[in-house]
Amino acid sequence: MTRQKSFKQRVRARMDKTGESYTAARAHLVGRDGEPPAPDPATAAPAAERPARSGAAIPPTTAAISSRVSDEALLRTTGRGYDQWFDLLDAWGATDRTHTEMAAWLVDEHGVGGWWAQTVTVAYEQARGLRVPGQKKDGFACSASRTVDVPAERVFAAVTEEAERGRWLPDHAFAVRTANAPKRLRADFEGGTRLAFEFTAKGPAKTTVAVEHSRLADADRAAEAKTMWRERLSRLKALLEQGPS
Repeated sequence: MTRQKSFKQRVRARMDKTGESYTAARAHLVGRDGEPPAPDPATAAPAAERPARSGAAIPPTTAAISSRVSDEALLRTTGRGYDQWFDLLDAWGATDRTHTEMAAWLVDEHGVGGWWAQTVTVAYEQARGLRVPGQKKDGFACSASRTVDVPAERVFAAVTEEAERGRWLPDHAFAVRTANAPKRLRADFEGGTRLAFEFTAKGPAKTTVAVEHSRLADADRAAEAKTMWRERLSRLKALLEQGPS
């Protein structure tokens, strides 16, 4: 019996005993044992021996993957880090599968939670050259954020109120779609693109404002938009922190 098979049996035994989900039971055992189970060597051939989809470069490390979730957090929650998941996906032949098939395989065969399965799948696609960083189903996206030393309500108003917004984001078409004050805002932007703002209170007088700009045409446009939002949010921060003009 391989170590991996033995570990799965212990996970399922704990599920039967406690009623926990596969992911929760797995995380408990990984934390208790101090290390995740190693992949079965019979099914995980070295990456260098596995063919990639035509035109897809396979880098030796995870340097190119999305930094949305750290390797430590992934290991702690799922029992494996990026490299271990990538090895399993390679052995399964994931470079010839669709995004949906990969995510479903992680959920069904390995008990990975849906959100974490998507995280691993997107990172794998980026690392294997199947997806450009920032690329989504409806185009490309970028994000930027700043922490401002004012309450969340004040930052929210500076984004939602047209007169206030004109001080730091002039000459841009902006139409609010939905708003949940003072936490989040969705808006239509110029060129058929979309904006999603999140406002996170860090204290009574400190707020992090983050924006995701999506439905962009290509990676170059996303890079330009990222630079623009960094500049505009810095302007917003300066205006709010200097007080009323």
